Amino acid sequence: MFEPFPGNYIWNLGVNLALIGGGNHGEVDIACRPIREAAAQGADAATAAFFESWLRVANQLVANAAVDEKAGRSWSAAAKLFRACGYFLNAERLQARDYAPRWQAYRDGLDCFRRSIELGGDPVEFVEIPYGDSTYPALFVRAPATAQGPAPCIVSCNGLDSMKEQIYGNGFAQALARRGISTLLLDQPGTGEALRLRGLTGTHAAERWASPAVDYLSTRSDVDAARIGMFGLSLGGYYAPRAVAFEPRFSLCAVMGANHDWGAMQQRRMAREGENPVPHYWDHVMWVFGQPDIDSFMAWAPNMCLDGVVEKIVAPFLVTHGAGDRQIPVEHAHRSYDQATGARERALRIFTEQDFEIEHCGADNGTVARDFIADWIAERFGGRTG
Repeated sequence: MFEPFPGNYIWNLGVNLALIGGGNHGEVDIACRPIREAAAQGADAATAAFFESWLRVANQLVANAAVDEKAGRSWSAAAKLFRACGYFLNAERLQARDYAPRWQAYRDGLDCFRRSIELGGDPVEFVEIPYGDSTYPALFVRAPATAQGPAPCIVSCNGLDSMKEQIYGNGFAQALARRGISTLLLDQPGTGEALRLRGLTGTHAAERWASPAVDYLSTRSDVDAARIGMFGLSLGGYYAPRAVAFEPRFSLCAVMGANHDWGAMQQRRMAREGENPVPHYWDHVMWVFGQPDIDSFMAWAPNMCLDGVVEKIVAPFLVTHGAGDRQIPVEHAHRSYDQATGARERALRIFTEQDFEIEHCGADNGTVARDFIADWIAERFGGRTG
């Protein structure tokens, strides 16, 4: 993994996610250079400095995009706004919940993303998924039309701290579209816009929000309701198998980074085993899952376990993991695979140094697991692989 901040895994992870999500190495370098000394204070202590440095780059890109747009160069403007979105969200993602400036940065990131899609003419729809008395937002990325009828579709969920715009930025939906498969990118409860702007907190019962996504897709004439699959990365390595185990309309499941027993991992976190994905970790997880204090969270966390759950999966099931994952041990991938005895087909792929991608969810590369999973899905959904 590219590590401009020695010893600061969380900041380095953020940098790599920004690059994977379409960032420009020169712009990222300019954002990182002024805060190298601050990074030595630790992941939590100087996050405001990280925020300000990345926002300077993002805001300059917005200004540069405005010049392009005024000149009628909408594609150039869209490209700059897309990168600005990634920088805004990367800066926001690393802040504490009570850091007030994060909220405007998040809205600015969403605005840049929407304007980028509109100016670039990308095949993306902004949609709402009914959820209880509310809705949560999603992006529907259409596969190119063919004469073969409605396309299959993958429901993609976030992990603990990722967002739908970041998943779009890493090219997963585009890789599937090239293979003839549409994607519904969720900001499910507990993540992204659902958490930040609507107050929808997470639940261990992922089927509660995943089933409404299937309901929505079943209303679309351009989606083949018999070929709807589920994908999750990071904590999505728990959510996706849980959803498929309890929602029989899903016809396959693929995960990028297993997360078999996230509840037990919290005990390891307390013992300082493994790396955290974000600063201010304990406050973040309490916010995500609507828990009032750490004791309540730790009592609730054991619900996040796939023991007795993956056995219920009957659809094809793919588990991928990085051999050098510093957040979630590779043993989680073996547990999910070994227990999925009811799946009519199961596969396990551990990425090694020969793949140039060993970190958590491919943070050190961003293409290998993405393309492997897209090919595996296409081979089962009748899509193209070349």
